[in-house]
Amino acid sequence: MSLTLSAIVERLGGQLSGSPDLTIEGLAPLQSAHAHQISFLSNPKYQNQLAESEAGCVIVAPAFESLASVGRAVIVTDDPYLYFAKLTRLWKQTLGSDPSPRIHPSAVVHPQAEVAQDATIGPLCVLERGSRVGPGSILKSRVTLSEACVVGARCILHSGVVIGADGFGFAPHQGQWEKIEQLGAVRIGDDVEIGANTCIDRGALEDTVIEDGVKLDNLIQIGHNVHIGAHTAMAGCVGVAGSARIGAHCTVGGGAVVLGHLTLVDHVHISAASVVTRSIFQPGNYTGMFPLDTNANWEKNAATLKQLTRLRERIKALEADIHKKKET
Repeated sequence: MSLTLSAIVERLGGQLSGSPDLTIEGLAPLQSAHAHQISFLSNPKYQNQLAESEAGCVIVAPAFESLASVGRAVIVTDDPYLYFAKLTRLWKQTLGSDPSPRIHPSAVVHPQAEVAQDATIGPLCVLERGSRVGPGSILKSRVTLSEACVVGARCILHSGVVIGADGFGFAPHQGQWEKIEQLGAVRIGDDVEIGANTCIDRGALEDTVIEDGVKLDNLIQIGHNVHIGAHTAMAGCVGVAGSARIGAHCTVGGGAVVLGHLTLVDHVHISAASVVTRSIFQPGNYTGMFPLDTNANWEKNAATLKQLTRLRERIKALEADIHKKKET
């Protein structure tokens, strides 16, 4: 498959410098692109790759037009990364639709489940009683949508996603655990994308809620009664414990953990591998991790940390003694 540069610019805009008839056969990174592929530069720190790149066309910001246009075509746009994102979607649309059936024959769909006319249900999916899938949504292979759970419009659920498994609810009794039935469901808004093998537990009484535009990576665990605000994004292996409330437009880096019953307001950004142990009521960037070091140094630092409480008490006693001497 291929597209000419003129066809790309006609659909996506941008200012083209170079031959509009150049045929583009694929998209590729700067360092590996060839003469019939298109690439992009969005981060200035990679500008040194332009000189060696063999890409036939590069998408750049105005500041890099002269540098990128040496020996190749360029498309100039204010936001090259956004332009590239739109180009990937255009490329996939041009490939054509999948000829497989809208609901794969191997899928198990309960008679009381509802599937919109233009939704797609992949191989080996399971839709249980009362579940609903909205218009334009795509469930890839082996997705499970448990009873009464709802997926909105234009969502993508990748392979192995489980929506609506029981939350981790047990009451201790005489050294054993009594199961607490999880009577809520999961409500997923519109334009949500959920990565492979991610699990979102159903609520205990009220629903677990994922608002519009949320993006979840692979292997994420969302506990029961969690509420995630619109357009929040989480990277792989994040864990969010039960009843946490995360605001809109937040980001959570890979491997980070948010403890249960905490609140994060809108526009909070958590660094990878951090552990959120308290609620955050001010927008901003937050990091909570122990720096990587050699094992020997790490053990020394860990030993020092154990003494911080005792050292703090000694300092307080010394300060009190100094203050007392000043008064006398």
